Amino acid sequence: MDFALSQKSEDYLKNVRAFMADQVLPAEPVYQRQRQELAAQGQPNGSPPVIAELQAEARSRGLWNLFLPDVSGLTNVEYAVLAEEMGRSHVIGPESMNCLSPDTGNMELLHLFGSAGQKKRWLEPLLEGTIRSGFSMTEPDVASSDATNISTTITRDGDDYVINGRKWWTTGGGDPRCAVLIVMGRSDPEAPAHQQHSMILVPIDTPGVQVLRTLPVYGFQEQQGHAEILYTDVRVPKENLIGEQGAGFAIAQGRLGPGRIHHCMRLIGMAERALELACRRVLSRQAFGKRLADQGTVQAQLAESRMEIEQARLLVLKTAWMIDELGVKAARSEISAIKVIAPRMACGVIDRAIQLHGAAGVSDDFPLASIWSRARTLRIADGPDDVHVRKVAQQELRKYRE
Repeated sequence: MDFALSQKSEDYLKNVRAFMADQVLPAEPVYQRQRQELAAQGQPNGSPPVIAELQAEARSRGLWNLFLPDVSGLTNVEYAVLAEEMGRSHVIGPESMNCLSPDTGNMELLHLFGSAGQKKRWLEPLLEGTIRSGFSMTEPDVASSDATNISTTITRDGDDYVINGRKWWTTGGGDPRCAVLIVMGRSDPEAPAHQQHSMILVPIDTPGVQVLRTLPVYGFQEQQGHAEILYTDVRVPKENLIGEQGAGFAIAQGRLGPGRIHHCMRLIGMAERALELACRRVLSRQAFGKRLADQGTVQAQLAESRMEIEQARLLVLKTAWMIDELGVKAARSEISAIKVIAPRMACGVIDRAIQLHGAAGVSDDFPLASIWSRARTLRIADGPDDVHVRKVAQQELRKYRE
């Protein structure tokens, strides 16, 4: 395996690091202040103006749509180190470079499976960053960790499809810029279990689409909004179907595989940010007659964090290399493994950093509480730990059953 970066990706890395240091990290307090101002005006999911400023700067530096290999020319290994840097500012870093989920996964899906018309209407403005999107899969009334339970219906009616059901955790659905939703539902109830579902594009302003609320995450209202949406007799033309009817599961794997590893790449950056903050904190504080950094128990925590980050980073890079060389299908066990390991690692590293900050760690004077909430959520999003552990076990047992 070769994790060496090309000169092109080395240049990208240098530019991303400079952009993060010079523009993104200093913009974090501005972003928070502007979000508070928008919330006070009754716009809790409005996009702070500083995001548009950062995006303009990113585009001027050529740091745009780096996640998509056919656009950026980067391999997954090369993108991994860039995504790690973006993850150091886990919200505005990726968004400033148009590399924030769920838009990245939706763009990949449309790039791989969308028709020419779908690409023209939806993919192009998403790549331009002029609109946002949502991914509507999880449902409140069934255990969506088993996606065969999804019960929202997508029923053919002449030249249209009619959608009925209730979804939640539709990330992006609360953003005023959200123009389109990708909805997964049951279209072929009599077909085999993994051929019953389809994906379809639903403009968010279609009659019958009702955003009921946005859900907080550990008390944080994220800007994009995780929407609960009711679909009542929502009618869209048959041309909005993505791929073939009944191909929803196959398409979902094409979308979620790269999306999962992108999360893991960013989690490495989140953990690095937490460890950096912890190191700076313990070097600046004194207790019981010496610096915290000189206490043996503190040093042990820092060492554990460094070792765990390095282990997770190596598996992320291996998984990215496998996707580059062998494809998503061949790397499915590694994708599941890293989807478990990276969030667990990040949660542990961030938790230690919170502990070493004392009461300050749980406040909003530092970004640690917000970072931890994102890392902990990723033990559930895109498939909970338990499902991915099950997949790794199944792949391991298959070697011996065969």
